[in-house]
Amino acid sequence: MTALPDDVPDTLRWRLEDIDLQAVDREAVAPRDDIFLLVCSASFIESGTDLYTRNLLEYFAGDPEFESWLRDRWEPEELQHGRALRAYVQTVWPEFDWEAAFADFFAEYSALCTLDELEPSRGRELVARCIVEMGTTTYYQALNAICDEPVLRDLSWRIRTDEVQHYKHFYHRFLSYRRSEGLGRSQVIAALWRRVAELRRSDADVALRHASAWRWRDSAETPALADVRQRLFDRMRTEYPIELAVRMIIKPLQLGPRLQRWAERPLSALARRVLLN
Repeated sequence: MTALPDDVPDTLRWRLEDIDLQAVDREAVAPRDDIFLLVCSASFIESGTDLYTRNLLEYFAGDPEFESWLRDRWEPEELQHGRALRAYVQTVWPEFDWEAAFADFFAEYSALCTLDELEPSRGRELVARCIVEMGTTTYYQALNAICDEPVLRDLSWRIRTDEVQHYKHFYHRFLSYRRSEGLGRSQVIAALWRRVAELRRSDADVALRHASAWRWRDSAETPALADVRQRLFDRMRTEYPIELAVRMIIKPLQLGPRLQRWAERPLSALARRVLLN
């Protein structure tokens, strides 16, 4: 097994040492391009968390409690996700040059991940963070459902559990800024809408493009990115936890328990029609 660096805090809920990489069933998963692309692209994004953390620390300067959580909890856990996913890729696909592919990804990603991309106020940025954590939570839950390799199922569920906790922390911090900034529901809806509209763009698209390019780097026939993206979408949407996604999306609207339950059903039905038809 691969050990973690010495500077990883002891407060993590799990450690890479807990993932039994020696037990990976390589024969079962190695031929699956869909699993490779989903795991590899996720490993790129998670491994770039330190850049995003620097942006958030600068943006939330003067909020020591939140700065401490970002630096001491969120960043170490996200970077651990990247290390664990990278280790899985290198265990199953040792011929893949992860370092070179990540370097290409990061060169492009770092130009996109800037302070200018954040929302115009702290409260609205925390709404956006809730949507990002919703996206990662549901991503890893869907990945867990479509894979049948036991070690990856264990790993993806551990990461999914971390992402749920991150969502909860961003959400509770949002409540504080919502009061102090006097954010109305229309402003929250606007922030939600902007971030939901971006979920299938930007960093995820960049990561997938570089994972795909390096996967078929020496192949005579490289599949078109649009075809790769559509195949992955078709594969994931059958197991996508729609009800959970809707519940997490609308929670920042503070509708109240009864109204939230009333809103979840039609929104989930609409989302299911969009995804499955």
